[in-house]
Formats: sequence, structure tokens, C-alpha cells
Amino acid sequence: MIVTFQSPASGDVIMFGDVAQRMMKLMGKEPSDKGIVTVEQLPDAIARIKAAIAEDKHDRAGRNPEDMPQTEKAEGGGSRPYVSLSQRALPLLELLEWSLKKRKPVVWGV
Repeated sequence: MIVTFQSPASGDVIMFGDVAQRMMKLMGKEPSDKGIVTVEQLPDAIARIKAAIAEDKHDRAGRNPEDMPQTEKAEGGGSRPYVSLSQRALPLLELLEWSLKKRKPVVWGV
């Protein structure tokens, strides 16, 4: 499954379903097929994503690249190359920040 986060404030952010659900949880949203982060909810969602990125970077600080996982489980039982939470969350964070700046909600599953 693919989930697209959209806002008139910026370009779309497309994620695998399992990754998108993780981002929804990080933003304080219940994972669902359709949803919205209202303009009023954007500051909290941004703060939550920033905190998760900071925690991820802290957890990975000082680790050798050889110690990092090379693959991760993919939706449907396969595997895919490992991508850190920070790398996955940054495009969504940018979308949230632009949406707040332009006072537009972020939706998915439309």
C-alpha cells in the first residue's frame, strides 16, 4: 500500500503504508486510510516529528556505519534497504512546516 500526504502548501509526500502509519503515530494521529492534520494541529505534529528525528539521531550517534542494519522488513514480508527514521521523516516535516506557514491542512487518503 502507498500513502500520499498532500497539502496545497507544498508537493506531495509519498510513503509505503507501514512507514506512513508510523509517521501518523509519531504525529499523534491514529493510523487510518484517510486523515487530516488541521492547521491547529500542525504545531504539535511538527514538534512530535522533530522530537522523533532528534531521538533517532541521538540513538545513531557514534555508531559505525557497519553496525547499522543493511535491510529492514518490508510490507508484505519481503525486505528493503534500511532507511533511518530521520531520512523518512524529513520530507513529511518539510510538508508540515510549509503547511503551517501557509495555513493549510495536510491530508492523506483522499
